[in-house]
This record gives sequence, C-alpha cells and structure tokens, in this order.
Amino acid sequence: MEDALACAELGADAVGFVFYKKSPRYVTPEQAGTIAAALPDRVRPVGVFVNESLDAIIDIVTFFGIRAIQLHGSEPPGYVEKLLFLKVPIIKALYLNADPSVENAFLYNASSFLVECEKGILPGGNAMKWNWKDAVDFGEHFPFILAGGLTPDNVSDAIAASKPDAVDVSSGVEFSPGKKDIQKTRAFIQNVNKASLDKPLRSIFHESIE
Repeated sequence: MEDALACAELGADAVGFVFYKKSPRYVTPEQAGTIAAALPDRVRPVGVFVNESLDAIIDIVTFFGIRAIQLHGSEPPGYVEKLLFLKVPIIKALYLNADPSVENAFLYNASSFLVECEKGILPGGNAMKWNWKDAVDFGEHFPFILAGGLTPDNVSDAIAASKPDAVDVSSGVEFSPGKKDIQKTRAFIQNVNKASLDKPLRSIFHESIE
C-alpha cells in the first residue's frame, strides 16, 4: 500500500499488480483490491497475468478494481478476443527475440503492446538491458510500452532510442524484489518527464486496435 500510494503521488500513471504466483512480486486478488481502491482515479490499476485461466482473469477484473489487463505469457490472439467483453484495455507483451513475437502483433486485437527482448528465467525483462532502438520500427505501427532493464540512469536514453508511448519499470526502482526504492522511483519519473514522451499516453489505454 505504501509503495503504491507513493508511486501515485510521484506521478505514476499506472500501477501493476502481479498475479503470477512464481513472481517475487505476487499479490493476492484481495491485496490488490485493497490497494487499487486507495489509488486516485487518475492512476490505473493494471493486472499482470502469465498464462492465467480466463475465468481467473475475469473474476479478478470484475471484483477487485483492476482497470487494465497485461498478458505476459504465451497467450494466443484468440485469448485476447475472449476478454474484450470486459471493456478494459488489454496490453499484450511481445518479444523481439522470442515468441510471441512482435512480428505477430497484427494478429492481436489488443489496446497496445509491451515490448522487451525476453532474457532471463521469469517472464519479463529480468532487469536485463537490451538495444532499445530495435523497437523503433514497431512503434511506427503500434502503440507500445518499453520494458526491460530500465533504471533512472538510462530511461532518458531508452526513450530517445525507441520513442515509446510509455515505459514500464519494476526491478530498476527497487531495494529488493517487490519493495520500491522511493528515491529511485522519484528520479525515474522525473527523468521520464524530462525525456518528454512524444506520443500521447492515452494511446496505450484504447480498448482495442481497429
């Protein structure tokens, strides 16, 4: 709760709730619901799921205040279609060097995409840096969130290189997995603002891509 409210106060546009039990950042739906209810309306609670059942996602979104879905596993395009009735933005994670690939983005009726290179053991960036410029071409066709290895020290360069609609950070602003370092978080958000994302953030929260 303390970390989420601090991030909101510092200017975060969204707060992620990881519902993947193997993650050190895992939270229960009940914990997420309590925290989400305390966030200001302008901060969007995003549920992060990895190959989760449709029924579980539907229940969590319906009953625990989640206002966007991030699918971070191997979910096929049809999986997204089955969640559209919830009328919340759906963000699909795609990879430059693995499947599901950025090359298949046109198959997904998602609101936007989270792009990273897929390194490490767990789904996600695993705090590993990569050549962010490789995402530029993707961003010319789809709204996307840049992720993977971002820190207060490099986020400005990453934005300049890849020109994303938004950025996603976790381990890059933590003391330890799941525990945010508020000073790092403040510096990260300040540097993002200074970098002046040149696309409207709202583009990542469209209900679907036509």
